[in-house]
Amino acid sequence: MMHRSALALLGLMPSVFAVKLLASHYTGGIYTLDFTNSSLINRSKIEGCGRIPGWLEYYPSDKSVYCFDRSWYGSGYIASYHISTDGSLRLFQQAPTTGNDTHGLLYGGTDGKGFVATAQYAPSTITTYKLPLTRASKPLQLEKFTLSKPGPNSRQDVPHPHEILLDPSEKYILVPDLGADLIRIFAIDATSGKLTACGNGQANPGDGPRHGEFFNSTSNGLILYTLNELGNSISAWTVSYESSCLSLSLTQTESTYAASANPGPTTKAAELRVRDNFLYATNRADETFGAQQDSIATYSIDTATGKLTWIEAANAHAYYPRTFQINKKGDLVAVGGQTSSNVAILKRDIVSGKLGDVVANLVVATPGHAGEEDGLNAVVWIE
Repeated sequence: MMHRSALALLGLMPSVFAVKLLASHYTGGIYTLDFTNSSLINRSKIEGCGRIPGWLEYYPSDKSVYCFDRSWYGSGYIASYHISTDGSLRLFQQAPTTGNDTHGLLYGGTDGKGFVATAQYAPSTITTYKLPLTRASKPLQLEKFTLSKPGPNSRQDVPHPHEILLDPSEKYILVPDLGADLIRIFAIDATSGKLTACGNGQANPGDGPRHGEFFNSTSNGLILYTLNELGNSISAWTVSYESSCLSLSLTQTESTYAASANPGPTTKAAELRVRDNFLYATNRADETFGAQQDSIATYSIDTATGKLTWIEAANAHAYYPRTFQINKKGDLVAVGGQTSSNVAILKRDIVSGKLGDVVANLVVATPGHAGEEDGLNAVVWIE
């Protein structure tokens, strides 16, 4: 007969071994989720990141997460949280912003965490702040971008910076600009936090670069991949380091759909991830796998050259998959459906790179509406 204390221990095992995820929602909440075996549970909720907590950046070294408010009402917040052992969040720092921060991350200082840079989509700006953040924090630097003429897509009436991307050397910040078809490049002064524009990567007209990730190839060196929201494509760029700047050379652009696919006029590529020698990109509103079932494009990466080769489209098990992230082990992918407002955990084969069945699925807060800016924003693994 099993001892009573052993039975008690077994009763605790699901919570002890649960993996934590965070999900943010357009209604203002950040949710801690417990994933255990095939179960997802909504464990807790916290606010403090304004009306629309739109991007979460996790720093495992000190168990902190930074949240960026996408609010388009003329004001917003950056908030940082400490992550407790049970996965719940405790508000640590909070600073007001001018709003519409689509993305942000830390950079500079002695430890890479001296400053924070953010990208504002509609105001056509990037803004930096010195850490720590307080309610009295003011912008350290604000860069406003303009266009000499509109781009070929109707959404390219003004510049639309969409991400702050730190290069592997942590000496440069790159900003994919959806409105200007540029990858803007800034040199970092790590001591002062000052960013100095030093070049651009020119995308194809109408591509609308949104996000990027790096890959080290054995023959061609460092490669930057960008996801192009307007062109529904992925571009590959070779990266060169010069005396005063980083330079980009466009080498390849591939559709986020198979050659025979007809995705429709409302589709928008959303996010990309690189894991091992595979690249993944989410497609929004294509309904490739049926009503409210969008796709994730899967490519192999040639480890020598960085060249992309199409593998397949996989079911995202989400509608309007705005966000996704691969776990540390590489065998699971958390997909966040913006309109379906769900987090789906999918199997991933670490050898073939292919995505598989749903392991767990949970609707978080209230679902959104097709084509509207509501629903779920971001999902991250806390590992």
